[in-house]
Amino acid sequence: MSDRAYFDWNATTPLRDEARRAMVDALDLPGNASSVHAEGREARKWIEGARTAIAHAVGALPKNLVFTSGGTEANALALAPGLRREGAPAVERLIVSAIEHASVLAGGRFPQAAIERIGVTRDGIVDLGHLRELLHGRPPALVSIMLANNETGAIQPIAEAGGIVHAVGGFLHVDAVQAFGKIPFEMRELGADLLTVSAHKIGGPKGVGALVLAEGLTGLEPLLHGGGQELSRRAGTENVAGIAAFGAAAVAAMASLPSESGRLQRLQKRLEDGLRLTPGAIVFSSSMQRLLNTTLFTIPGLRAETAVIGFDLAGIAVSSGSACSSGKVQPSHVLEAMGFDRDIGQGAVRLSMGWSTRDADVDRCLEAWRNLSGRLLKDQRRNTA
Repeated sequence: MSDRAYFDWNATTPLRDEARRAMVDALDLPGNASSVHAEGREARKWIEGARTAIAHAVGALPKNLVFTSGGTEANALALAPGLRREGAPAVERLIVSAIEHASVLAGGRFPQAAIERIGVTRDGIVDLGHLRELLHGRPPALVSIMLANNETGAIQPIAEAGGIVHAVGGFLHVDAVQAFGKIPFEMRELGADLLTVSAHKIGGPKGVGALVLAEGLTGLEPLLHGGGQELSRRAGTENVAGIAAFGAAAVAAMASLPSESGRLQRLQKRLEDGLRLTPGAIVFSSSMQRLLNTTLFTIPGLRAETAVIGFDLAGIAVSSGSACSSGKVQPSHVLEAMGFDRDIGQGAVRLSMGWSTRDADVDRCLEAWRNLSGRLLKDQRRNTA
């Protein structure tokens, strides 16, 4: 499919060469990482090397990183009643922002009656005043806010939110799946008590992720019971090949981050300048700090399903938003939370880029959009004539 242009990196990235090599090498390991013989120890070495690399990338201790099957499982593991620090009461309620990934909005193991939502501004930023209201004068809560939104790319004020949450004895979970490898951050600076990352957003394979814990956090009950893997926090024989590839992808992503930032910023400007030439074009959260690879846009009257199919026929892969809805094109809950009406939410298209995106790809995407929007606007004029 080399004749196609890929603009759906926020859904899944291509596999990095470094990750592929690590995965292939690890697939040849015969040992179980829980075995004490030489083959088992070799498998264990690959896992612990990856654990150290990923923990280092987010400023955490390796012993506090739990490997999972992906970001969804890591979020479900994190969102559990009973979290505490020594001498403090356990949290029994959950507060999530209205723009979270579906796996966070589901609430993990909290009962629905114990879950509340934080509103967001028109620009897609968490309303910290509303967060204060939800916390004031009530028992401590676990609060979950993503670092960067997967649809708009808007980067959230996590450090400030963490200060608010900790001031009243609560805990902060940060879904950093979309931000990891795209912006630099450290867990301590964010004030995160729990943090989620995933391999396939940074050039690793699908089906492996991790939950990272702050030091001193207790009360986290495993989702899966069985063997004592992951210090008894996640049972099941480890996916050695996937974990090894995750570690290699993390090293490569962090090494390329400084050089990629400037290049992607230039490409994003080129892309959005071109989109804005279409009358009525809206680029969401454009006045806020965003991921440099992400553009969510629409024009009034557009239907995302029509646009996604049109782009695909032109050889360009795009998304209508989150790719976690079984292929269904549906109105964006993120835009709804931001206060946009259903018609706008039904027409949002997400373009996301990565390390192999070039100027020629952006130009091809804009040409396809000019053709699509031209036909749409022509039809609209005909229908209103």
